[in-house]
Amino acid sequence: MKKIVFLIAIGITLGCYANAQKKMGYINSQELLELMPEARAADSNLQKYVASIEAQMKEMATELQNKYREYEEKVKTWTDAVKEQKDKDLTTLQQNAQQFQQAADEKIQRKRSDLFQPVLEKARKAITEVGAEGGYDYILDGTAILYAKESENILPLVKAKLGIK
Repeated sequence: MKKIVFLIAIGITLGCYANAQKKMGYINSQELLELMPEARAADSNLQKYVASIEAQMKEMATELQNKYREYEEKVKTWTDAVKEQKDKDLTTLQQNAQQFQQAADEKIQRKRSDLFQPVLEKARKAITEVGAEGGYDYILDGTAILYAKESENILPLVKAKLGIK
């Protein structure tokens, strides 16, 4: 029985020693991105792109509203053939607006990805370099950590690596 307790004690000691050898750090990647000038520039470009698409969508909505208002004002004076054509025109305009909205959402997602991919790669590279230079075994994203010693926060090191003050 004493041998079993002794072996368990040695196992626990070795396990603690092995865990003590691991160096871990953390970083709040969202905070890092907010500090990167490239991310701010990418966000600004994305906002301009979104604004241009929204302007086009607003034009389409205004055109559709105007056509619908005209339809309601004049529907009683039109023949059945004209009414049928105007119905088709309104339906087509509405479908075009919906298709434009779907395509716009996809374009915005692609644009976001295109703009932010280089920024994310630059951040990832800096984090990897700091990890290698600092001898870290693991670097965690601090947004999911409930507690960490401040001394293991590598954000200042990554900021220095990227030249951010």
